Amino acid sequence: MKKIVIPSILTLLLFIVPSCKYFNRVSKKEALAIEQRRIDSIRVADSIKSVQERLLAMEQARQDSIRLVEERLAHERSFRYNIIVGSFITPEYATNYAAEFRDMGYDPKIIGMTGTSFNLVAAERFQNFNQAVSRLKQFQDTVSFDAWLYISN
Repeated sequence: MKKIVIPSILTLLLFIVPSCKYFNRVSKKEALAIEQRRIDSIRVADSIKSVQERLLAMEQARQDSIRLVEERLAHERSFRYNIIVGSFITPEYATNYAAEFRDMGYDPKIIGMTGTSFNLVAAERFQNFNQAVSRLKQFQDTVSFDAWLYISN
């Protein structure tokens, strides 16, 4: 009889005690909280993605700026032959003298002389040596007789 009673009690308990689904059931309040956490996590992920996109755009803009500066410097370096109209240790004097030539219609540049503290005022600049020498002769005859040619590295 013992053999029959134990299995029948176990069977009865299985029918009386609700299933595991009942114990695992989530209340509406908990379901709403879970859904809210899911929505919040999606919102945070979207915010992170937005910040990453802005950072990427800023980095791209920075790279573009660097590239433009490097191109401009490379272009400036290509003008190796400079007709110099003045050289000054004091930067303000060089700036003022360059302004005088700007008023005459030139596009002067102030160049630092390699290995010294001199600021050279270049009235004109050339990529070709022969053009620079030819223009220097004209420049000395018409504008400034003491102009000279500086060849930069």
